[in-house]
Amino acid sequence: MNTWCILGDCLNKSCHHCYPVIDCKYSHSHCIKNGCCVEINNQHDLNTLQDIDVIRESAMALNQDIILVTGCAGFIGSHVCEHLLKQGEYVFGIDNLNDYYDVKRKENNISILNKYDNFFFEVSDIKTTGIIEKCRPTKIIHLASMAGVRYSIENPKLYNDVNIGGFIHILEECVKYNVKQVIYASSSSVYGLNKKIPFSEEDKIENCNSPYACSKMAMELYANTYSQLYNISCIGLRFFTVYGPRGRPDMAPYKFLNAILNEKEFDKYGDGSTSRDYTYIDDIIEGIMGALYNKKDILCGVYNLGNSNPVSLNEFIESCEKVTEKKARFNVLPMQLGDVPHTYADISKASADLGYKPKTKLEDGLRKTMESMLQVN
Repeated sequence: MNTWCILGDCLNKSCHHCYPVIDCKYSHSHCIKNGCCVEINNQHDLNTLQDIDVIRESAMALNQDIILVTGCAGFIGSHVCEHLLKQGEYVFGIDNLNDYYDVKRKENNISILNKYDNFFFEVSDIKTTGIIEKCRPTKIIHLASMAGVRYSIENPKLYNDVNIGGFIHILEECVKYNVKQVIYASSSSVYGLNKKIPFSEEDKIENCNSPYACSKMAMELYANTYSQLYNISCIGLRFFTVYGPRGRPDMAPYKFLNAILNEKEFDKYGDGSTSRDYTYIDDIIEGIMGALYNKKDILCGVYNLGNSNPVSLNEFIESCEKVTEKKARFNVLPMQLGDVPHTYADISKASADLGYKPKTKLEDGLRKTMESMLQVN
């Protein structure tokens, strides 16, 4: 919290001039004279009740929310946290740092978030976490889940235990500690083998094609039930193939770009006619914020967050070649078990209720993704 606005009009919640702090560590004269807010930093031990009380007191003094983000070390979770932290929100993050992919990537994401004084992290598992009792959040963004269609076919019980069991635990804790707003990650995978496109939230869900998709559909059912029983606002967001900087290494955008840049071969499944509705991370963040701060007092619902502009696998590879200015080399293999032929989001509902309007074209998003990869390397 070392920003001090001498003009006094920035209204940044970390600004000492706009929000003068008690016992200011910088000894600002304005703080000494007018101090009324509590200063905190990210060195607080979250196992100490006194520290939690300090954070709550500071949030109350600033009349703002305490937001819990589960899965904060992941691709989408770290971007959500970073966006909220830049807005000056108090963010508690939990992640179990599992090894589904390289843990160092997740640790690097946490290092980025730890630069913010208003971020507080705890290694914790959503199946057993006590973080809601500790921090008493006013809003929760639940992103922690086991990801991956193909891995779910090999480990269906794991997806049941983590995605469904973990979500139930979060909802039970919300009931117990009176949390009234939950935004949670669903997936376009729930549409499965549906033939009607674009996919609409009003479509029947009868053809899930993987345990992962089933787990996300079950989460939606539990959210609806807990909303009915306990009056909790539960908004589910069906993400469509999210990509961007810090993206998951097991997904096509990273795998293809990385292979092409390093002049290595990658596996291409099928004849290339399958299509996906690739959605850039900044647009997804806009949709999540639209749900978090929605002005329609939505009690319960699900929304598609996609780009509404699907491209075939062949077209996607061509875009990767254009961005990298290199030729792709790949092995052609049969379609994999659990794959679906097409995804295509109807985003009219999200546009009307959440103000969601994706802006990023595929080549622009791929270029930004590639540039971030080159910076890391």
